[in-house]
Amino acid sequence: MSELMPLLEMRNITKRFPGVLANDNVSFDVLPGEVHTLLGENGAGKSTLMKILFGLYLPDEGEILLRGAPTQISSPISAIEQRVGMVHQHFMLVPTLTVAENVALGLSSNRGIRTDLDTVSKRIMDISEHYGLAVDPGVEIWKMSVGERQRVEIIKALYRDAELLVLDEPTAVLTPQEVDDLFVILRKMTSQGTGIVFISHKLHEVLELSDRITVLRNGRVSGATTPAETNRQQLAEMMVGREVKLAPDKPALDRGKVRLQLNNVHVLGDRDTMAVNGVDLAVHAGEIVGIAGISGNGQRELAETIAGLRPAEAGSSVSIDGVDISRANPAQTRRAGLSYVAEERMKDGAVGEFDISENLLLINHGEKRFIRGGLFNFDAIKQHCQRLVENFNVKTPSLSTPISSLSGGNIQKVIMARELDSDPKVVLAAQPTRGVDIGAAEYIHSQLIEQRTRGCAILMISEDLDEILGLADRIAVMFEGQVVTIIDRPEATKEQLGLAMTGAL
Repeated sequence: MSELMPLLEMRNITKRFPGVLANDNVSFDVLPGEVHTLLGENGAGKSTLMKILFGLYLPDEGEILLRGAPTQISSPISAIEQRVGMVHQHFMLVPTLTVAENVALGLSSNRGIRTDLDTVSKRIMDISEHYGLAVDPGVEIWKMSVGERQRVEIIKALYRDAELLVLDEPTAVLTPQEVDDLFVILRKMTSQGTGIVFISHKLHEVLELSDRITVLRNGRVSGATTPAETNRQQLAEMMVGREVKLAPDKPALDRGKVRLQLNNVHVLGDRDTMAVNGVDLAVHAGEIVGIAGISGNGQRELAETIAGLRPAEAGSSVSIDGVDISRANPAQTRRAGLSYVAEERMKDGAVGEFDISENLLLINHGEKRFIRGGLFNFDAIKQHCQRLVENFNVKTPSLSTPISSLSGGNIQKVIMARELDSDPKVVLAAQPTRGVDIGAAEYIHSQLIEQRTRGCAILMISEDLDEILGLADRIAVMFEGQVVTIIDRPEATKEQLGLAMTGAL
């Protein structure tokens, strides 16, 4: 493979933003028919490098060569014309349009719409059959599973004749079976000469799929290796620059009384259909119950109902320590002992325009300890916020920094610090480490385990099966609004959970 001319060479790429050196003299290449993984924490420079490749940024220094020839990629259109494709982490599809209509978007045409769609559909079928992508061109996107939508994104790139394909966190919301199917497709593509840049936080997948691995840290290449020469631990340490605990230390289960009780919970979704359909679940003091499931199976609606953001239907019962909160508002659920780490942190968990201190005080600014003579006691507030920032290892220039300027991992640490400092009886954590890097995830996991040790009941909703298997004492799987099975952690396997997540159990 090393004798082949690279499809892509990025030589000595440097990119600066005000106050930030995002890429510092980075070199990276991809050969025909290989998977070259780009690995690194949030803010390491991966996205910037790929945005330069796809024409969204121009480099300040360095050069790009495609098939041995220097080139300028000044826009995504320029990238596509030069046979570079990119599948973004958040799919760029119009839900109300069919597969063929989505693929045809942006293509120039001088024929009638219907004729074009017939031609597009035929080519989609050819590509689908050739690569084993199994997609029906006439189906609307909203009717498709997440795995099927991802295949549509890959077909869009192949339809435009991509020879080099960038995949940004392609397995983030897939079941284990869908990941296996995706890897079969990617191997078929590489066997026919396609070069693939694979971006992922999931180290076992990186080791399974990659031919080569390049690790970025603080904008620079910190190491390059192959799966045969490394392991998960070494990759994690290359990413973070220190020793990392991949599996959290979890003391033996010491389960107490039931703290959170759900009985016959029914919840209407945004489309006025039943999103949660008769859920029964108990979470005890001193345990973590994980809810696994593919996105869109009622997990979000269930969390919002427990948190008081969405009403439960008549006949539903949600209680904390025997206090009924099924019709409570968010303030009442908090008084009952709930802390809520929301799935969408910048929508429901933090106020982007507020600074660190203001976000840390969102839920308890009226407490006596922060008031003196009817006014805010700013010395007490500063000491409180400084303690939380230090205890939770939040990296911020100051307490007056707007939270929106922090990395995803540090925003999540601020939210966790605020929620866990309230001495909760129950912690509801929805996607607690989504989009955060391996170092921040390690810290967040340790904090959840600390709450478990002090007798808190924790309900954790996550689409990351590694996270569920690493933290949960019991695992409840949701499918189409129902809990279809509850499995004790020692008996759970990824394959079993994956089958339950697709309704096959």
